[in-house]
Amino acid sequence: MQQPYQQKQAYGAGFARSAVQVDQGLRTFMLGVYNNMILGLAISAVVALGINMLAVADASTGVARMGGVYLTEFGRLLYGTPLMWVVALAPLAFIFLFSFRMDRMTAASARTTFFVFAAVMGASLSTLLIRYTGASVVQVFFITAASFGALSLWGYTTSRSLSGIGSFLIMGVVGLIIASIVNIFLASSALQFAISVIGVLIFAGLTAYDTQKLKEMYLYGNYDSEAAAKVSVFGALTLYLDFINMFQFLLALFGSRNE
Repeated sequence: MQQPYQQKQAYGAGFARSAVQVDQGLRTFMLGVYNNMILGLAISAVVALGINMLAVADASTGVARMGGVYLTEFGRLLYGTPLMWVVALAPLAFIFLFSFRMDRMTAASARTTFFVFAAVMGASLSTLLIRYTGASVVQVFFITAASFGALSLWGYTTSRSLSGIGSFLIMGVVGLIIASIVNIFLASSALQFAISVIGVLIFAGLTAYDTQKLKEMYLYGNYDSEAAAKVSVFGALTLYLDFINMFQFLLALFGSRNE
């Protein structure tokens, strides 16, 4: 079976597909990408909210305090012990799993793995509901959703090639990671502000770039239904990560912290 990202003959160079068939197939493919992504975000939100409900207590029953909230015994174990590092780093394990095993997964197992990853990411993101007020989290989420939708639509419809900025943006992500690690030791609020602003810009650009890249992968690749389903899951994962990262950077800029 063909590898999921392998390109064959470009459309227009011998394919027996009409323009209508290509257009319909592309819409179906992108709809599958967005459906998987939205379901992944919904899973993350439900898991984060569920863990928050189990972890947060009122002042009279709380056994520990973190920031401006009181924690239950479960919350203390989750956020106040080394278990917090397991929860925080677990999503990385799934990223590596996708990177090294995606080609050998079936479409069904890739989709299941993505949804499990979304649940684990939700557990990791539950700390945001400890640090920021619920109202600001919801507000920033909708700001992110509106921005993401506009940027993805532009990436899908623009005739301008965004391939030139792709490598630049990926280098920017590497720079963000390095700067974030350095700031763990410096604890500089000015550097954190700069990281957040640059992070929003980078993942805004990646949203448009990745959308266009997925469109071109469909147009210039020849996939059977199994391979197309796997590429759809891969695309959902890519856009999901763009959304989550943009959301976190926007929340760092505009979120109201619990006092």
